Amino acid sequence: MSDDSIPRRSFLKGAGVAGTAVATALSGSLVAPAQAQTAPAPPAKDASPPAAEALLTLTATEAAFLSAAYDTFIPADRLSPSGTDCGLLAFMDRQLAGAWGSGAKLYRSGPFIQGKREQGYQLSLTPREFFAAGIKATNEWTRKSFGKDFDRLAPAEREKALKTMDEGKAELAEINGKQFFEMLLQSAMEGFFADPIYGGNRDKVSWRMVGYPGLPAAYAGKALEYRGKKIHIEPQSIADFS
Repeated sequence: MSDDSIPRRSFLKGAGVAGTAVATALSGSLVAPAQAQTAPAPPAKDASPPAAEALLTLTATEAAFLSAAYDTFIPADRLSPSGTDCGLLAFMDRQLAGAWGSGAKLYRSGPFIQGKREQGYQLSLTPREFFAAGIKATNEWTRKSFGKDFDRLAPAEREKALKTMDEGKAELAEINGKQFFEMLLQSAMEGFFADPIYGGNRDKVSWRMVGYPGLPAAYAGKALEYRGKKIHIEPQSIADFS
């Protein structure tokens, strides 16, 4: 992103902690300790995107919208490929097609009233329904404000649209624009830093970028040994232990 309203750097600061927590919660296997090195971490072994997989629930319009949003949050640069090339669309498609998307563990019997931000999700819609409604409403708004659907906007216009939503100034029909933006951003963070087995973080690019070792959590005892030394740890995912 071009400035600090929705910057990639701040995005990574907020997302790194959340993504690391997700991966750490799944840990339970041990690997050999890392070796101290002075060279920077190498790039992903194969950063080229594979052939697109069949979508489970997203429509073509919804997929185009999410791809454009994720590539605006995470543009391709020296840090990583774009959000879409990192697998975020596949990650979100699977999530929305599964139990989370159907609201399997959400209380949905009402009453549904306006809650406080710290109370979390308070809507009658399932996450799948909310994303569908949010995408539809956002496209309607961008057509009125910019003359095109969101995915057809130029990169600078997409950025401006997202900033307007983040500021709570986008007037979306029947959907809170800021709330939709926050869920959209949260899904990008989760997909970018989650274990690759869920579809995102393709080739473990985000783990390599921040130096996170992945599934194993056996390095606490090596903290003193490697203090002050630059190290490289090849990350490992759930699939590496399957």
